[in-house]
Amino acid sequence: MPYSVMVEYALHSLVYLIDPPDGKTIGIKDLSEFQGLSETYLSKVFGKLSRAGIVSSTPGVKGGYKLAKPPEEISFWDVIEAVEGKQPVFQCKNILKTNLMYRDHEDCSSCTQSNPNCTINLVMLEAEEYMRGALRNKTLAWLNQELDHVLTEKVRTASRSYFRNENST
Repeated sequence: MPYSVMVEYALHSLVYLIDPPDGKTIGIKDLSEFQGLSETYLSKVFGKLSRAGIVSSTPGVKGGYKLAKPPEEISFWDVIEAVEGKQPVFQCKNILKTNLMYRDHEDCSSCTQSNPNCTINLVMLEAEEYMRGALRNKTLAWLNQELDHVLTEKVRTASRSYFRNENST
């Protein structure tokens, strides 16, 4: 199951909340306009991030969002889990029970007693845990530092200026 585009929108948007102008909040309108995203869709993303405690909001005309905790404490996995939910990527349907070898048995409880856990499911969950570990080790602070290396200083400065209302739009 691929992650939805909401995860990408969330991660990109959260970067702009790392260094808010004078500790102020940033509105959905500015975030969506800057990135060329739907304001309505981005609002749904931020609703999920808010419920997960990743961002906090200030209501009103001059309201907006800010990070609810330091960027060092917000991992990629936190964002994915907030947006996608906590269900595992692999959904075991335990099809062993419908296998030809067991299908005709009246009492199939013995089919799973010797192996109560599906081996395939266990392998998939183990792989998912490795992935979660890698994503837990990448934080918004790390992402912000990486962007300093891959984007030009001009782009980074212009982005920050935009959210300080120094834009010419």
